[in-house]
Amino acid sequence: MLIGELSARTGVSQRMLRYYEEQGLLTASRDTKGYRRYDEDSVTTVRHIRRLLDLGLSTEVIAQVLPCVMEDLSRLDLCPSLVRTLRAELAELDDRIDTLRRNRGALAGYLPVV
Repeated sequence: MLIGELSARTGVSQRMLRYYEEQGLLTASRDTKGYRRYDEDSVTTVRHIRRLLDLGLSTEVIAQVLPCVMEDLSRLDLCPSLVRTLRAELAELDDRIDTLRRNRGALAGYLPVV
């Protein structure tokens, strides 16, 4: 399928699909006219990418996670390097949550107690 059809089927803009390709998350072949051609599995791949982005993962991390994603995205094939990557991501999330809590407390301190 051409990029326009993949875009229509996934709800992801053509610009973003090209970005995913640049990041190594999505692959396309080229036809004789130079147009990108995607296979049927690309629809599932794009849906996985969107879901992983929604979880807050960067495209760099998604590039590591994507090969381990099972068909329905509810499970991952947890190789040791992926476990390390996901643990590091969780630690970063915990740090950000702690920072947000501190910032919230400081901001709330400016308001009168009701």
